[in-house]
Amino acid sequence: MRVGLGYDIHAFQETKKLVLGGVEIPHSHGLLGHSDGDALTHAICDALLGALGEGDLGAYFPSSDSRYKDMNSLHMLSTVRDLLLQKGFQLVNLDTVILAEAPRLGAYSSSMKSQLASVLNVTVDLVNVKVKSGDKIGVVGRKEGIAAQAVCLIEAVSSS
Repeated sequence: MRVGLGYDIHAFQETKKLVLGGVEIPHSHGLLGHSDGDALTHAICDALLGALGEGDLGAYFPSSDSRYKDMNSLHMLSTVRDLLLQKGFQLVNLDTVILAEAPRLGAYSSSMKSQLASVLNVTVDLVNVKVKSGDKIGVVGRKEGIAAQAVCLIEAVSSS
């Protein structure tokens, strides 16, 4: 068994759509990023890559490469999922937290869980999405952006 930890943060940008966990959320601002800025999915990718000992998301999808401009982060997650399977591992569970002062995200956590579980090809009970505010402290609390953390447990697939 292996554990991986992921983190990502993106600043708000007026001209982008807000996407978290592959779910588009109505808001006046989206997240600035080379791809779609989905901080939650990026944190999950980093957690899975970390558990595999495969570096981070930037090694696979560098922001210097125009092919990844505005890419849907669920595509990145499916690539990381495929790598997980190729390396002979499966997801045991995934726990995440989104840090956001605004917008209120609790109503979207179930949709995010379903979307992420679908891409990861696991049952929804193996994926958890929590939402916390910044309590008006720091970058998140001042509504300058959104951060996300993810931790995963993976295990080698038995060959029996």
